[in-house]
Amino acid sequence: MAVPKRKHSNSRSGKRRSHDHVKPRQLGYCPQCSSSVPTHTICPKCGYYQGRTLIETEAQ
Repeated sequence: MAVPKRKHSNSRSGKRRSHDHVKPRQLGYCPQCSSSVPTHTICPKCGYYQGRTLIETEAQ
């Protein structure tokens, strides 16, 4: 089995892991009710998604 000859430095490990961080969810705005909604999700307030109402809510 292959074994590393020397320890990788913290700098080298950090460079490799630089893309592993968690990115925050992108927010868009609902065209019906103008509330902020995560992208690619149905609006929880009005049930609107991609040009049509998918879920009927009590507020309507």
